[in-house]
Amino acid sequence: MKVSISIGSAYYDGDDWEGMVELVQAADRLGVDAAWSAEAWGMEAVSSLGYLAAKTERIGLGSGIMQITARVPTMAAMTALSLARLSGDRFRLGLGVSGPQVVEGLHGVAFGKPLSRMREYVEVVRMALAGQKVDFQGEHVSLPRKGGEGKALRLSMPPKPDLPIYLATLGEKSLELTGEIADGWLGTSFIPERADVLLDPIRRGALKAGRSLDDIDLQINGVVSVTEDVEGILNRARSGMAFTLGAMGSAKSNFYNAAYSRAGYEDVCKEVQRLWIDGDRKKAMAAVPDELLLAAYMIGTEDMVRARIRAFRDAGVNCLRIAPEGKGAKAQIENLERTMDLIKSETS
Repeated sequence: MKVSISIGSAYYDGDDWEGMVELVQAADRLGVDAAWSAEAWGMEAVSSLGYLAAKTERIGLGSGIMQITARVPTMAAMTALSLARLSGDRFRLGLGVSGPQVVEGLHGVAFGKPLSRMREYVEVVRMALAGQKVDFQGEHVSLPRKGGEGKALRLSMPPKPDLPIYLATLGEKSLELTGEIADGWLGTSFIPERADVLLDPIRRGALKAGRSLDDIDLQINGVVSVTEDVEGILNRARSGMAFTLGAMGSAKSNFYNAAYSRAGYEDVCKEVQRLWIDGDRKKAMAAVPDELLLAAYMIGTEDMVRARIRAFRDAGVNCLRIAPEGKGAKAQIENLERTMDLIKSETS
């Protein structure tokens, strides 16, 4: 099983950037598969990767994710080609639709029809990456613009039709789309014992395209923490899960909440979200049961963590994408080394 790391967060403001660079450089030396930069309402996903391309040698560099409403698809393709050039072909293009709170609140774009929007977006990106003239008339994308003075253009950079495209998806139809058109999946909200909830739709989409699930690089977000203080780590993890279920989206549209609900935690998800939206965050955190935390995360004693790593392995996950714990680069690097040793010992 491979290991990737996540850098930044939805709201990362660039604090201790030097430490972040040190962590990624250490991950490069340790043989980590890729570093994925986040993007929501904090530091955007692209500029950090351009900087890291010059500071690393082997590690893959991926946008995790670029929000598709923040960039037109041809600009995403230009950015991808540029980062591939700067990194020596180590760049992977991760795309996602984000959610209505960010899309409509921050970008001023209607969130409607995210599935067909993503399909058209990827089609145009692939057309541009392949060196074709971008001539596309769809429901959401119209190039050249109808009635204007433009003409179909071809990007001037050397084409890279095989540049990997990953999708961050959680809804059933969008997961099917991932299996059909993407090279990889940036997955979250994953419970190994209910892997079917998220992997079966990807499998159906892959079969539709004449492929199998084995053809999709499954990079699953994983929280890993080894400690003898099980109660303490559960209490710390509870706040993160409550935020995910209650704040990562609106009351109507929270894709993380919906994924955990489909995995069998619907009552919990509804209650935590209700309490969070009502403003009672303490009660929202208290409503998150230990059972959910221990199913979704790899936390607890070493034996407990080893068992969960095996569960993720047995569910078909081929890469765990983690955010190393610790205050400062030194602690995070030590945590990453321990985590990689654990994963290697249980999956090699």
